[in-house]
Order: sequence, then C-alpha cells, then structure tokens
Amino acid sequence: MKHLWSWLVGMALLVVAFPAPAQIVTDSQAGYIADSIREELDNRPYFSLYKDTYFVAGTVLGGQPSEWNSDVKFQISFQQRLTKSVLPFHSYLYLFYSQKAIWHVFRNSLPFYDLNFNPGIGLSKYIIMKNRLLGKVTLMAEHESNGRDGTASRSWNKISLAGEAYISPYLMAHAKYWIPIVDGKYNRDILKYMGIYQAGFQARSLDDKWVLDMTLVKRAGWNLNFNTIVQLGYRINHNSNQFIMLQYYNGYGEHMLDFDQYHSRIRFGLLIRPRFFSDF
Repeated sequence: MKHLWSWLVGMALLVVAFPAPAQIVTDSQAGYIADSIREELDNRPYFSLYKDTYFVAGTVLGGQPSEWNSDVKFQISFQQRLTKSVLPFHSYLYLFYSQKAIWHVFRNSLPFYDLNFNPGIGLSKYIIMKNRLLGKVTLMAEHESNGRDGTASRSWNKISLAGEAYISPYLMAHAKYWIPIVDGKYNRDILKYMGIYQAGFQARSLDDKWVLDMTLVKRAGWNLNFNTIVQLGYRINHNSNQFIMLQYYNGYGEHMLDFDQYHSRIRFGLLIRPRFFSDF
C-alpha cells in the first residue's frame, strides 16, 4: 500500500500543476455555451456503460488459498437514458442496471455462489458553469437482492443521492448517500456491513494509460469502520476502453449472501469502462 499512496500523491501533484484549461467567456456567451454542452450531452448514445464492467479472478490475502476462498468475480453494468434534457432543471431520466456474480470456478462443477441484481431508476442533473462541465448529481430509487428464497434470501431498497465532481480531466471525486428500506427477513442488520454512504475518487494518468480508483464505504456506527475497494488499471490500447486490472477488496458486504462475513481479496483480470469517468 505504500507504493499505492505514493502514486496517488504524485497524481494529485500533477493535477494541481497542470489543471484543465478554462476558456474565458462573457456573461452574454454563458447561456449559449451551456446550451452547447447540453446539446452535446443530448447527442450522446442513449445506451451506455454505467458502473465498471469487469471479470477478475483471485484469492484471499493473509491466509492459505483454497477452493473456498479463491474465486472469479464479475460485474456487468449499463444505463439507458430515456429522455433528453427536456425535464425540469435540464435533468435526464435514466434506467440503471448492474449485476454482480461470485463464481467458485475452483470447486467441482464450477458453481455460481451468489448473484446480486441491482436495478434502478433516477434523474441525473449535469452541473455546467463557465464553459465547463463540473459534475453530476443523481437522485435514484434502487433495489438490490440475490434472487434466492428461504434463509439464503437477501434484499434491500435504497433512495440514493449521488454526486460527482470533475476536478480536472484527470481527477474525479464521488460520494453517495442512501436512505435504506430493508425488507429482507434475513438481512435486517445489513447497514452494519454494507454501509450507509460511500466516497472516493478516480484518477487517470496524463498519458491516459493508467487509472486508479479508491472507494470507502462507511459501515453503520460511530467507529471508523470502512469497506475499502482499490482498483489499478492499465489501458490495453490507447483507442480502447479495456484495461488490465488489479482489484483489492477489504471489509464486509462484498456480495449479499455473505454480507456479514469479512473478506480480504486480491484479484486480477479485465476491466471495461467509459472513456470519461465511471459511476459508482
């Protein structure tokens, strides 16, 4: 982790030293420029990537690897924009969908251990000031469950408010807070493990080859108890959105079936993400 933090500090210094160029505009031009940025957003594809899509394999950290603690984890995530910026406050209506799987490929018959389904619907508002896209705010309703019954059933619902700040073309900070509606009989204490809010950042190198993400998910309670996700990716080809990725997870709530069990995992594989920044 020492080298990781050194890399992060270096990226921060580069962002400060080489900020994004800002075009000076007059007040009379501001409205036209904001409309131009919205027009560009309106013309983007309706169907697009949402959160990271990845396929990674790995094992436990600080223990003896076995068929029970070594696995494949993958996630697919996309969004469908339903409107252009014709809603109040020039906001957009979206459908969201993410699905995550834990796959025990090192056991006999290669069983899927857990599948988590996360659909949602929400409004996104882009923040535009002085010829710059500064960020995005999203209010959404989402559901998450593992689609199982009996004592293995896990589910909850959330009203979430998410924000992204585009500090420069190379650095984005994000945060998300949710009001939970826990309806699962066997996961009443899910907030103690899967959290009440999260925050983090995504940084890109100046040559656009490397990307580093860190997300901290605050578990319920007054202690400094966080679930930590760190991802380091290297772009395979300059013109592609595919990366070779190293992913580190430490904490609880990595998936819903074992939400109350501690996991420390390191995994390696393929990451697919937008050319801009991912959502979280």
